[in-house]
Amino acid sequence: MKESMISVGIDIGTSTTQLVFCKMIIENTASAWTVPTVKIVDKEVLFRSDIYFTPLKSSDVIDAEAVKQLVLKIYEQAQMQPEAVDTGAVIITGETARKENAKEVLEMLSGLAGDFVVATAGPDLEGILAGKGSGACAYSKAHSCTVMNFDIGGGTTNVAIYKNGDVIDAACYDIGGRLIKVDKQGKIDYLSEKVKALSAKMALPLVIGQMADVKDLKRITDTMAEVMVSIAERRNGAHIDLPSAQEILITNHDLKTFDPIEAVFFSGGVADCMIETTKPWHTYGDIGFLLGESIRIAFEKTKVKAVHADETIRATVIGAGTHTTDISGSTIHYDRALLPIQNIPIIRLTELEEKSDSKARVEAITSRVKWFISQSDQSLMALSLRGHKSYGFDALQALASDIVKGMRAVIEAKLPLIILVDQDLAKSLGLSIRGNLSPEYPVICIDSVSVDNGDYIDIGVPVADGQVVPVIIKTLLFGY
Repeated sequence: MKESMISVGIDIGTSTTQLVFCKMIIENTASAWTVPTVKIVDKEVLFRSDIYFTPLKSSDVIDAEAVKQLVLKIYEQAQMQPEAVDTGAVIITGETARKENAKEVLEMLSGLAGDFVVATAGPDLEGILAGKGSGACAYSKAHSCTVMNFDIGGGTTNVAIYKNGDVIDAACYDIGGRLIKVDKQGKIDYLSEKVKALSAKMALPLVIGQMADVKDLKRITDTMAEVMVSIAERRNGAHIDLPSAQEILITNHDLKTFDPIEAVFFSGGVADCMIETTKPWHTYGDIGFLLGESIRIAFEKTKVKAVHADETIRATVIGAGTHTTDISGSTIHYDRALLPIQNIPIIRLTELEEKSDSKARVEAITSRVKWFISQSDQSLMALSLRGHKSYGFDALQALASDIVKGMRAVIEAKLPLIILVDQDLAKSLGLSIRGNLSPEYPVICIDSVSVDNGDYIDIGVPVADGQVVPVIIKTLLFGY
């Protein structure tokens, strides 16, 4: 039997805010004799809002009330009542996520639907979400290749690399359309700290309050574009005689992998500026059009294959779909006092990472944990593994030890360890993990639940005399 749900996606970025309402059709795709598996079988976009500038009180504070009023205005335009919305996602991204009151804004908006996924996306996670929204992730899976997505916004460019549908690396760079702003007279009225450092390195006379020289601005945007080419061609900045430019523009960390890139996608507001060539460069009071032109020209000179993105500025979350796995497996390990828990983000290793040697596996887990522990306001996360039915005692002990080592940051933050396994081995794995921790440390390990990076889960209180737990898997929806 099919059912419909209304979902909303609210995206608050450095430069712009937008909403998308969609209708999802969900259906139990399992046979009558198996555990129900309710999946999203279709989705339809009902309303896309205009794209608005994100209201700010200052460079450090979001105007929370103005954001709320803007969202309510869009609800009216969509002829949508909050009580009619079943689920949704509020994602706050880019430099906006660094604002002092970002969490306050999220909490204020979360009441506008029944069951919201609410998250501050740090730069790595934001890049991963954008790569799904642009179609880069799906392309890498469909063509069995390695794809890079550049999500070029107002304050940052988020980079994600997908290999055969799995995300293998992510990073962020201070390359964006609103890092330099000009007033109506053409005077510079804002320079980001990174642009100040870069212009000093290049001996460019960019000064707030003075008229902007387009030639100087183009030198900045050309350098940013060359850094992006360097990233895509995996040359680490050496070919532009400005390796320091790439170092200056790193937001959090550089990319770690050097797999050859077979295709490149561009998303974000500046991706639209790469296509639009008729408007004056200062139309939006920033360098967005100049940067778009620089990127287009720079990549036209390379051998890197550029693929048209399914979405550019709208390569964003359009809501949260919900499908329920009625029960977990019965061989589970948990602390009852921790349940129920809601909206836990998933980090999942690739099959290759999971099968790697101990050192590589620990590094992979550690890298995934950093997506959340250092870049967002998430207090909990769950590690998802495939697992193998044929694990021997030694292999299981090694896996448990690697999990504890890789999730050291979670343990140091005194947060519960939450582990999900596809295969039926949660009880033995949970006990093995506990053997590496103090006896009272909180651990949840459940099996027969298959999830992916970017999903969120709810875990309910135990049922059937404590043998199983109900699990709800929430999959973020994208507009392609």
